[in-house]
Amino acid sequence: MLKKLVSLSIVILMFFSCATKSPDGGSTANSSNSDTELLNLVQKQTLKYFWDYAEPNSLMGRERFHPDGIYPQNDPNVVTTGGSGFGLMSILVGVDRGFIPRDEAVKRLTHITEFLKNADRFHGAWSHWINGETGKTVPFGKKDDGGDLVETAFLTQGLICVREYFKNGNAEEKKLAENCDALWRSVEWNWYTKGGEKVLYWHWSPDYGWAMNFPLQGYNECLITYVLAGSSPKYSIDRETFEKGWSRNGTYTTDKKKYNLPLFVKHNGSEEYGGPLFWSQYSYLALDPRGLSDKYVKNYFDLNKNQVLIDYKYCLENPKNFKGYGKNYWGLTASYTRNKDGSIGYTAHSPTNDNGVITPTAALSSFPYTPKKSMDFLKFIYTKPEFIGVAGPYDATSIQYNDWVAKKYLAIDQGTISPMIENYRTGLLWDLFMNAPEIRTGLQKLGFKSKQHHIN
Repeated sequence: MLKKLVSLSIVILMFFSCATKSPDGGSTANSSNSDTELLNLVQKQTLKYFWDYAEPNSLMGRERFHPDGIYPQNDPNVVTTGGSGFGLMSILVGVDRGFIPRDEAVKRLTHITEFLKNADRFHGAWSHWINGETGKTVPFGKKDDGGDLVETAFLTQGLICVREYFKNGNAEEKKLAENCDALWRSVEWNWYTKGGEKVLYWHWSPDYGWAMNFPLQGYNECLITYVLAGSSPKYSIDRETFEKGWSRNGTYTTDKKKYNLPLFVKHNGSEEYGGPLFWSQYSYLALDPRGLSDKYVKNYFDLNKNQVLIDYKYCLENPKNFKGYGKNYWGLTASYTRNKDGSIGYTAHSPTNDNGVITPTAALSSFPYTPKKSMDFLKFIYTKPEFIGVAGPYDATSIQYNDWVAKKYLAIDQGTISPMIENYRTGLLWDLFMNAPEIRTGLQKLGFKSKQHHIN
């Protein structure tokens, strides 16, 4: 198990000139802390979600973790496919930074791949939710009880990163890499074109077929699905499917600007401001946006950076006059939220859906795009003891509502923080993924270029 964070006195001696401890056991700190130690701290704490608090049978990432132990019925054993992919990448960061022993991580990751091998699959794709005790599908909705291609993509990018990290290691590590490779190769991406349509579909159910009827069209969080589908050694899509499906034959581009910043593409349902910030994160934990371009987007890094800056500038403008919003407290994305009656719900916060709740993962997972602004947020949030718990910053917070906090965690939120910070610091996951041979081939086939990784 990842060691518990050290006591207050040791934290002071080892790391900071001044620190406090949150009521729930997480370390907090004031602005005198060094940037490096704060980055280490938040990466180590958020890793705990997938290491200390993983579902005990599968060792996958729980859909959610409630430190108080109060869950909806059966919820503690529900694991999430996409969030677990983020968890795989978080574990790699932990190994690379020495937060967890390499050999223990290999055993943990091998166990996870064996579980995935035996879990329910639908033409190679996993369901959104899986029972961590049985490997059986847990329906995400009435008709959403089969393959989820987007969640599968989020998981698969993690599997490829694990494969690349361990493929030249010892015998046990090579076996883990082989497991990851076999899982990735067996996903039937092209089957999810619903009989050969020039677009990918999100869901398929053995009971309801294509009834969900959700084509993957840009722009949202799903780009990585097309990249993996185009890169598959056995079940690949062609370039036409990418251009007609994802890019809508180029009709998803826009000349609109906000705060004098070009949006570049039409964010689905959020064309004025751009969508929730997870759209700039989920596909880009592994896919490196730096210097990445295609026929319609000249630089995906600029696209993502502008989306984050628009979110930031909106919070500074603060048109609804919410208390606390400013350069140290910003970031709107999907998370738990505070309902009007004070209860806890869930929503995709964005400038067009803003109710006074700030989600820490929004700014923290934006480090590659806005390092100074994200660091200002990081320094501030760790001076708020009530906002920090046993696995890092809680999922959702609000100064507007008297320092309200959802003392809960979600895999998809905690899971992006450590990988995106690491990509900012070293480019670890970006380099692993972009150097995978079939990814390079697939990107070229779909018409991508990457100056950073010499893909032409």
